[in-house]
Amino acid sequence: MKEIDLSKNVYELTEAYPELTAVLKELGFLGIANPVVRKTIGRITTIPQGCEKQKKDLNEVIKKLEESGFTVKH
Repeated sequence: MKEIDLSKNVYELTEAYPELTAVLKELGFLGIANPVVRKTIGRITTIPQGCEKQKKDLNEVIKKLEESGFTVKH
């Protein structure tokens, strides 16, 4: 089971689930594809924080994650 814990940072989640990088990039988080950005900013940013910064609807992001086979832990 692929579980996304929204309290974990983006770097931790993409290390556990490398396929998450492509899903987040598709959702418009373009910096995620850059390994340097993922390893620096990704270490201090959670998915909810990224949504807030990029003005994205967290519920829509969660829906897409679930459609991609992830279980989202709030």
